[in-house]
Amino acid sequence: MLYGLLTIVQEPDAVDVAKNTYALVGAGIGAGLAAIGAGIGIGLVGNGSTQAMARQPEEAATIQSAAITLAALIEGAALFAIVVAALFKFI
Repeated sequence: MLYGLLTIVQEPDAVDVAKNTYALVGAGIGAGLAAIGAGIGIGLVGNGSTQAMARQPEEAATIQSAAITLAALIEGAALFAIVVAALFKFI
């Protein structure tokens, strides 16, 4: 009898499990979309900088430094989005 009471107390409610499940699914989708968005953004920056360097080779150093800075900013925004999505696990 005591064992039955302990297992009832230890088991979470079905509503709490459902909320946690939906939060984890949302976190996974959010993190995936953030990674995909960052990949597309960095690819577009690389494409634009390569085309710009091909058109103006004398400005290659300036274009390259600007492209690296933009890629770092995109990566930082994606990391922030992934961290926010991971916080859904604890809500």
